[in-house]
Amino acid sequence: MELAVFNSLDNSEAADVLRPCIDIDRWVNELIAARPFTDVSDLTQAAERSANPFTAQEIEAALAHHPRIGERAAGESAEAKLSRNEQAALNLDEDVNARLIEANRAYEERFSRVFLIRAAGRTTEEILAECQRRLGNDDDTELREVAEQLRAIAVLRLSSAVQN
Repeated sequence: MELAVFNSLDNSEAADVLRPCIDIDRWVNELIAARPFTDVSDLTQAAERSANPFTAQEIEAALAHHPRIGERAAGESAEAKLSRNEQAALNLDEDVNARLIEANRAYEERFSRVFLIRAAGRTTEEILAECQRRLGNDDDTELREVAEQLRAIAVLRLSSAVQN
């Protein structure tokens, strides 16, 4: 969608564009209220500002919409389609699947939430290495890393949804 169209949408329609990027009400509402944007860079900068920081409650709510890494997102929602596209390049042979299942299990046991990483542009080996590294984080450090990954995913999705 062109930026000019996004700027002219009513609030409900604009929210429909933004929610698949990240379903956090405050973030969506702040971006809607900040319109019109002069260019996509202005929009993505506003998106990054609004996403910094996400609260712990916002992070937990957003994670409820994310599948485990390596799992195919179910459904036909815009968010599920985006997730499938972002993970499409992952090499998911039997060995990799087993390693991802184990990495997800270890992460969930350690942090009581799904492991989240921006998969787009990363190899499976990079993702597995990041999961292993992050298992060594303390709770506060990991919460900051999850927030950073959510911001990266939201801005990436927003940049794909709205162009100049």
